[in-house]
Amino acid sequence: IFARGHALLMGVPGLAKTLMVSSLSQILDVSFRRVQFTPDLMPSDITGTTVLDEKEPGRREFRFVKGPVFTNILLADEINRTPPKTQAALLQAMAEREVTIGQETHKLPDPFFVIATQNPIEQEGTYPLPEAQLDRFMFNIWLSYPTFEQEIQVVKNTTTMHSATLNVILTAEEIKYYQDLIRRIPVADNVYQYAVKLASL
Repeated sequence: IFARGHALLMGVPGLAKTLMVSSLSQILDVSFRRVQFTPDLMPSDITGTTVLDEKEPGRREFRFVKGPVFTNILLADEINRTPPKTQAALLQAMAEREVTIGQETHKLPDPFFVIATQNPIEQEGTYPLPEAQLDRFMFNIWLSYPTFEQEIQVVKNTTTMHSATLNVILTAEEIKYYQDLIRRIPVADNVYQYAVKLASL
């Protein structure tokens, strides 16, 4: 988050990936929207669209209706269940933190993060993410099944009146402060060289 990166969570259904992201947005006190990616999802369902309004008889004008991408944390749930054309709607938003609709470019809220969940591509009804899309994610996090003891605890928590209380630990302004602070940390040339060599392997 402080490095302005996006994350891709991979794992089979039922591992509480969606709950994890929702909980993260609550402890960070930022706006949160969820998009359920399905085969019939359109790019405008993510970015928004322009509609024609009639202000008064004979006078019409276009108005931009913002999509769910205009938020601080966007959960792209099961991102690989929608075709690549719709997946590509997130490319500009993730790289440049803005969205172009028609002739107008709209800035996204700051901070802005995409946390996507993905089912294993061997499952039915999934589309592999294109290279350009994968390149937008800083982390690819694989979630495995819980241990036997952990699964027992999950069953206990979900079959009783148990409810977790989440406390806010950071606000949007504090996140932006730490993001700017990290950008000001001096880095030695040999560290830059190591990073470039590592990426080129």
